[in-house]
This record gives sequence, C-alpha cells and structure tokens, in this order.
Amino acid sequence: CDDDADGDSIKNVEDNCRLFPNKDQQNSDTDSFGDACDNCPNVPNNDQRDTDGGGVGGRCHRGVGNRGGRPAAPPPPPAAGGGTQPQGELEGAEATGTRRSTDCRRDRCFPRFLPRAPPWDGWGDGVGDVCEEDFDNDTVVDQLDVCPESAEVTLTDFRAYQTVILDPEGDAQIDPNWVVLNQGMEIVQTMNSDPGLAVGYTAFNGVDFEGTFHVNTITDDDYAGFIFGYQDSSSFYVVMWKQTEQTYWQANPFRAVAEPGIQLKAVKSRTGPGEYLRNSLWHTGDTTDQVKLLWKDPRNSGWKDKTSYRWFLQHRPQVGYIRARFYEGPEMVADSGVVLDTTMRGGRLGVFCFSQENIIWSNLRYRCNVTVPSDCWIMGLMGG
Repeated sequence: CDDDADGDSIKNVEDNCRLFPNKDQQNSDTDSFGDACDNCPNVPNNDQRDTDGGGVGGRCHRGVGNRGGRPAAPPPPPAAGGGTQPQGELEGAEATGTRRSTDCRRDRCFPRFLPRAPPWDGWGDGVGDVCEEDFDNDTVVDQLDVCPESAEVTLTDFRAYQTVILDPEGDAQIDPNWVVLNQGMEIVQTMNSDPGLAVGYTAFNGVDFEGTFHVNTITDDDYAGFIFGYQDSSSFYVVMWKQTEQTYWQANPFRAVAEPGIQLKAVKSRTGPGEYLRNSLWHTGDTTDQVKLLWKDPRNSGWKDKTSYRWFLQHRPQVGYIRARFYEGPEMVADSGVVLDTTMRGGRLGVFCFSQENIIWSNLRYRCNVTVPSDCWIMGLMGG
C-alpha cells in the first residue's frame, strides 16, 4: 500500500486518519483516531465499535438500551432566541436553522462527524435526528442497506445489466445468453459461448462482492468467473476459474494455453474486444498490451462438476487492495492473499463466462465499503 494513503504528507504509521486527509491531526477526545475519521470524535473509543451499523460509535449513543432499542427522541432544539422551540412551531422554523431536519439528503447529515452538535442533531453524534437509522433517507434502514450513504443504491440487483461481447467478430461460438432471476440476485448463462460479461450499471469505489457459482453440467470444462472495477470493455478486473488444461482451438493471433485453477487478471487491452483480447483471456499468464496476471491459485485445481463454491471479494481501489477467497461448504479452498494493484480505480461489477454453459451465479451480494482491512496496513508496515 501507499505509505501515505490519503496524501496529507503524514506517513501512514504516524497518521491518526490514514484515509482522510488531516494535516492538523486534530484529536479532540485523545483516542487513537483523529476527528476527521473518528466515529465518535468527542468521546474516547479506541475500538470504534458501531453495534448498529449506522456509522456512529456506540459510545455516542446516549441512553441506548432503553427498552432494548434506540432512546426516545431528545427534547426539541433551542429556538434562535433561547429557550425551547415548541413542537408545534417546528414546521415554520427552518429558515432560522432551528428545525430538526426531515430530509437527510439536504446537508442535514453530512458530514457524519462534526466537532459540535448542530441544532438539528439532538443527540450530538453528528448525525441528523431523522437519519439515525436511515442515513441516506432512502426508506431502507442502514442495517439492510447495501450502501447506507447513497440513496441511489439500496439492494443488490442485477436486473438492469449490460451484455458485453468480448469477441464480437468471432464465429467459432455463439454469444452468451443471460437469464436474471430472484429479483436480480441470481444470473444464469445457458450457452457454450464466446467470452462475455453481464455487467451491472452501478459503479463502486470500495466494495465487498460475494456470491455462489455452480456449473450445472458434466459436459464441459471451461471458464466461469466474475468481474469488478469495470471501466469499459477494455478495462476491468476478472477472476476466472478453469477446470482443465487446454490449448485454445484458434491459434491466431497467437497460441493460448489455459491452465486449471483460479486466476485474477487485470485487463487493460490496447485493442479492445476481438481476437487478441479473446486469446489473452484464455491464456494463463501476461499478454503484452492486453492482460496482466496478478495471481494464480498455486494448487492448479479446477472446479468440480455440479459443485457450489462461494466467493468473497474485497476491493479498496483507493489503496489498490484486492483479496479474493473461495469456499466449498465451510472450507476455504483458495485465498489470493493481499494483491496490490491500482490499474482500475473502482468501477462496475458483473459475471464472466468463456466457452462454458449452464453456469449459475446465485445469492449475489455487494456492499459499499471503503474501510481498508488491517492486513493491508500490516503489509505496508512490513514493506510488503
């Protein structure tokens, strides 16, 4: 990772907010986190525990636990001339700044962390009163919201997707046929096809992306996978899994050999979709001006017929962090470890196929997440 991830001229090892520029290093509560990134800036909380997932430290929620839930609403904020604003007069008081907001998206809840409580924040935790359980005011509570700070993204849904054909001129195979099921959380590809993508339209910065894939046939042995950081048809990351070793049957423009196992590749194609990108995707290894192999599972183990595998991907493009793990039942069968690459600075998500029919991607789930995992910082401290 970059030794100064937020670019504030303070090294990560000395910076009390590694991902938020804060040259002044102000730390009002003298815990380990500067005010710019502390989820409870006026109360010491080194564990940064946020039990309700709302983005505000639990130490800041006064009275939590009353009746097993959130506290009752605080008294109305003070009126402009002192005293307490009567409840019946709140509706007309917005011009004076004394009214508690009913719109979380009109600068009433941003930023989350403020040095002092404004009048619309009766609990003093830096979050507008009406935003405590639904920060982006999209009617989906934060604990269920896949992106609680974006009203545009609430649930995982691939019903709106773009088909990307990666060998549009090729005639060796047909194009993929995508079927989206289960309210956008399941995708099926039915044909033995040319390489192709089904890409959702939501673009992400930091993201966690997980799902289950299952090849529901015993008649083929080719590629299935998923993509992230999609910028366009020439620029994206792909995680792809081949069952067996095989030389691609079209030797032009070059001979491509696929090895069994999971591969993580950065696609940055000079030519874009076509025969060069097609053979580069098939080939295990780097291809100049097309594909860079970032990691390959050293077990060289192919997927098994009619077997379900769960993947869990973490991508933090602000520091180049990538990690992918795969599970068969409760057992982890592959782990990329921390891979550092900044070729793509975020992008869209989707699934990938190449010459493999009857692939099912199910229980798809994405979630906005910009928190850099601790193993990235450990690598930085160790010079990894």
